Amino acid sequence: MFRRTKIVATLGPASSDADTLAALIDAGVNVFRLNFSHGSADDHRAVAARVRQQADARGRTVALLGDLQGPKIRVARFRDGPVMLRGGAPFAIDTALDKDAGDATVVGTDYAGLADDCREGDTLLLNDGLIQLEVTAVEGSRVHCRVKVGGELSNNKGINRLGGGLNAEALTEKDRRDVRLAAELDLDFLALSFPRHADDIHQTRALYREAGGQGAMVAKIERAEAVADPATLDALIEASDGAMVARGDLAVEIGDAELVGVQKHIIRRARDLDRFVITATQMMESMIHSPQPTRAEVSDVANAVLDGTDAVMLSAETAVGDYPVATVEAMDRIIRGAERTYQNRPPAHRQEQAMERTDEAIARAAMHVANHLEGVRAIVAMTETGTTPLLMSRVRSGLPIFAFTPNPRTLRRVALYRGVEPLRFDTTLPADQANRAAVAHLSEAGVVGPEDRVILTKGDAVREGGGTNTLKIVTAGQV
Repeated sequence: MFRRTKIVATLGPASSDADTLAALIDAGVNVFRLNFSHGSADDHRAVAARVRQQADARGRTVALLGDLQGPKIRVARFRDGPVMLRGGAPFAIDTALDKDAGDATVVGTDYAGLADDCREGDTLLLNDGLIQLEVTAVEGSRVHCRVKVGGELSNNKGINRLGGGLNAEALTEKDRRDVRLAAELDLDFLALSFPRHADDIHQTRALYREAGGQGAMVAKIERAEAVADPATLDALIEASDGAMVARGDLAVEIGDAELVGVQKHIIRRARDLDRFVITATQMMESMIHSPQPTRAEVSDVANAVLDGTDAVMLSAETAVGDYPVATVEAMDRIIRGAERTYQNRPPAHRQEQAMERTDEAIARAAMHVANHLEGVRAIVAMTETGTTPLLMSRVRSGLPIFAFTPNPRTLRRVALYRGVEPLRFDTTLPADQANRAAVAHLSEAGVVGPEDRVILTKGDAVREGGGTNTLKIVTAGQV
């Protein structure tokens, strides 16, 4: 059975050597994530080269995603090591304090605008929300607080404001350097952390294209402001090529109780707006140190699959965990189990909306036929850019979509799309010859039998994107 939902695995010390990369690819990783928050440019160059070498050696299409660090707002450092904050005790964050002078009463921060963004009564969340501070006063550069929920606080832990509202720019100088690195490495996807609005995506895309980068832009949805207003969220998604439900910082800012509903809404809106979507953060967190997932993690992954996410992402589990390969194998098993429970139903995707583009009409028509015509076993999209298989994959179906393309970048991009299998293919062949070759390939692979029907889509114009204008239904044994 084809696994429709894709797996993104983060690279790190536990997963960057050639043997582990090979095992992860064999276990089912479709996309590897380079986390620019860690490691040097040379580290990323070396591991990207190893990923491509191992994928080529296995004849597999594996994509690379670069994830920009973004303006992670953090406390500075403590003079004598970690401190213990006690409930009810006073504590302050001072933007003017020396970065190494923190103690049990005050600490500095790397965000100069913190005092301007805070008001009395605000709740600041430190260390992914494990520590909560209530703002009691703001005096000059110093934000005075009372500890609501205490705990140990160490160097460089993150700061969030409940409800959002910390207004650091989305692109830092480090991010600008990493945008150029992403272009140099010819990455397939570039994720922008903490975007506030669509202009952040447009600005980053412009810098990326100027540097020569051709990858797809991913908006990481992790600010409260991004989901507070439906129009803002839709604009962020539409400005990007895809969205990531970045549940770590998002949950801290909006609260755990709101996260599940917001996650489902983001997945639904991304699909409605014809964008891909990745669900990320703590999906198999216990497997950092355990060889088996918890039942809660099994349900978490399965529910994201049933909601229609294109991909589920592993972070520390594969970057620094003790069982990176076993984690991917477990996730693969869970996804397949969830997909077996799926019941086909007539697609409702944008049925009432008018269409302006021919390729969209062909894609929608192909999926309607696939879901209603008896005997269809596969859909073939001969594509230059990958747009047609993306549009097809927005419509619910249990049938595999094969993206036949000669373009290596397109092969890697469609590797992330739900239900899409990338295959290298010469789309410049004459129509009848191309149809015969495509069906022969599926027959030899055991995907279709002589009596099975195959839907084929193609464009008359060769080597042109957006030109899909033909839909054909054939019986495999008669081609």
